[in-house]
Amino acid sequence: MTIRYLTGITPSGVPHLGNYAGAIRPSVRSQGKADVDNFYFLADLHSLIKSQDPVRTQRSTLEIAATWIACGLDPEQVTFYRQSDIPEIPQLTWLLTVVTGKGLLNRAHAYKAAVDKNLEGGLDPDADITAGLFMYPVLMAADIMLFSAHKVPVGRDQVQHIEMARDMAASFNHIYGQGRTLLVPPEAVIDQNVATLPGLDGRKMSKSYGNTIPLFTPREQLRKLIMGIATDSRAPGEPKETEGSAIFQLYQAFASEQEAQAMRQAFADGIAWAEAKQQLFERIDAEIAPMRAHFDALMADPARIETILRRGAEKARAVATPFLAELRHAVGLRDLRDVPAQAAPAIKAKVELPQIKQYREQDGLFYFKLTNAKGDVLLQSKGYASGREAGAAVRQLKEQGAAALTALAPVLEDADLQAPSLLQALQALVTAHTAE
Repeated sequence: MTIRYLTGITPSGVPHLGNYAGAIRPSVRSQGKADVDNFYFLADLHSLIKSQDPVRTQRSTLEIAATWIACGLDPEQVTFYRQSDIPEIPQLTWLLTVVTGKGLLNRAHAYKAAVDKNLEGGLDPDADITAGLFMYPVLMAADIMLFSAHKVPVGRDQVQHIEMARDMAASFNHIYGQGRTLLVPPEAVIDQNVATLPGLDGRKMSKSYGNTIPLFTPREQLRKLIMGIATDSRAPGEPKETEGSAIFQLYQAFASEQEAQAMRQAFADGIAWAEAKQQLFERIDAEIAPMRAHFDALMADPARIETILRRGAEKARAVATPFLAELRHAVGLRDLRDVPAQAAPAIKAKVELPQIKQYREQDGLFYFKLTNAKGDVLLQSKGYASGREAGAAVRQLKEQGAAALTALAPVLEDADLQAPSLLQALQALVTAHTAE
């Protein structure tokens, strides 16, 4: 079975060495794996949530596309396209919007953080919060499920969005699938060994800290930046620690194992900081220089990048267009010439099938929630220290239904425990569990 991976790349800012070592280089190295179908897209529609500068948006799209191609992404081996070139994405976004409960979107981390910030400042909860920020998880789900991606490499801060996409897929399949899995529920892939490089001041390299080394900065500027990396006061001849050394960590990220061992020994022998920085510069420049030349050539020929992206869009739409047609038919957006001659069948009452899910949040605690078929939360737990405790509570609800609410009340968020919708959902949950 071929596994499809889908990776979104937000075109914002100039890529730095940390972006290269942590995301770009490992992605490029994995693109030729057998039984893997890779989709990479420039998330320019997403970028509009944070930036309303048209010139910057266009320039960033060019820079990021040129960066990935210069670093070795092969448009012949993968599908590489611009999000805004795929009109089926916003169309699927709407189809998902109408089956997604507002309660689900209310819990998105980015939206909640923006609301909390407003409340702390004494402002209206939704001050300056756009519908784009609120709807971000739906657009992301459409990006993924339009291409039936199985795996989505993300950072830990994006795992929640993958879980939300799975909820949307469940709702859509329940309402329109008629027993079929129309939308493939995606799985998040987190690389536990992703490289995190230190910046000029020793902290994590990040634009927010202003301590980055731009990936394709000119050679002499690269040397100047590396020579300015903060070090301690140990003199030449004094042994130096590799642990916690920004110079060694950066060198190790670009060196072979043999080269890293040699540098480790040089540290123990008391190499001068200036010499260590010079070796670091030479090692990084040896890898970056050929790519820098390629990047400069691509930036000088935007038409070439445009051609690559349009060809990628053609490949992507060869998948997206027929699939969206299938989804449109499933929801009833059909050719009127195909209406059956007989009277329309009576509409059957829709049975609400609840779902109960366990998950882990960024705070490290375990939670569970009970939702109806539309994704509206009927019951939300507080955090448990272990997954086993959360699982025991879930089993109790499945086996006892409403009878378990009294015992579990202390670990539940505020809710009307006598609400008819909740009691009906719990009864359906017990019935489904008994039938298993």
